[in-house]
Amino acid sequence: MNKLPGILWILLLFLSCQNAEKKNAENPATSEIQEIIKESYELSKPTGNVQKLLILFGGFPEKAEEIKREFTIREIASENQIAVLYMNYNQKLWLEESEKQQLAELLQNICTEHQLPVHETYIGGFSSGGNVALLIGAFMAENKGFTLAPRGVFIVDSPIDLVALYRSSEKNIARNFSEVSVQESTWLLETLGKQFGNPDDDLSVYEKYAIYTSKTGHIDNLKALKNTKIRLYTEPDTLWWKENRKADYDQLNACYIKLLSESLVHAGFSQVEYIATEKKGYRANGDRHPHSWSIVDKKELITWMME
Repeated sequence: MNKLPGILWILLLFLSCQNAEKKNAENPATSEIQEIIKESYELSKPTGNVQKLLILFGGFPEKAEEIKREFTIREIASENQIAVLYMNYNQKLWLEESEKQQLAELLQNICTEHQLPVHETYIGGFSSGGNVALLIGAFMAENKGFTLAPRGVFIVDSPIDLVALYRSSEKNIARNFSEVSVQESTWLLETLGKQFGNPDDDLSVYEKYAIYTSKTGHIDNLKALKNTKIRLYTEPDTLWWKENRKADYDQLNACYIKLLSESLVHAGFSQVEYIATEKKGYRANGDRHPHSWSIVDKKELITWMME
């Protein structure tokens, strides 16, 4: 009889442990996140076994802090054992060969230092950051000296056609409707003109650096990504652009992103997805703007990465 309480206690302890294990299996704890902040990047890394890496490039003024604010993907990424690398690398509409080499070495070194999965890496970018994502992704895929080669690349409403950007800027200045648009267009004409000249004089210079040139269908700068998953996000809200910028459809990034998707599919790129959204574009402060990180469905993006 004296042994009975002891047996009951052991039985209760066993059942308690089983219930705890079942509960933990049904509701796994969210991974803790290690934050690493450096001059050229910020890294959010799950403390457990990192399965994948997501590298993000911001738009023209964006650094890591702004990307985190506008694209709140850190928590859901961590839940799926995905590290997120936010790059302080912006103000690039194109990349020189030397810049590609330097950036590729930086990314490779970051992965080595923090033991990140180079064979399970995805690269994405918003606006001009999308240009960087595609160009550096193609460069690293083509150069076998780097162990980091992206399994997927995505852009978010990026200005991929530099000739179209030049022509749109001419229209905006002549129209003189929006001060913001005129200022940006003036800078673009000066920058593109200084670097490449007028496209009427030599289109091949633009083709050498641009992701896509719709006038000729030039996509050679992406050829190394033919077997890589590619997503092209955009929100072609023609009404918003007409009301706020007086812009025509052929002035929107969306126009050329759609044409690029068609050109890539025609060229045999089998893993290209053109994703056009509706009324999803909002800035973190609540302002409606179709040119925003928010057009990306974060949960669905993670699913795409996990496939």
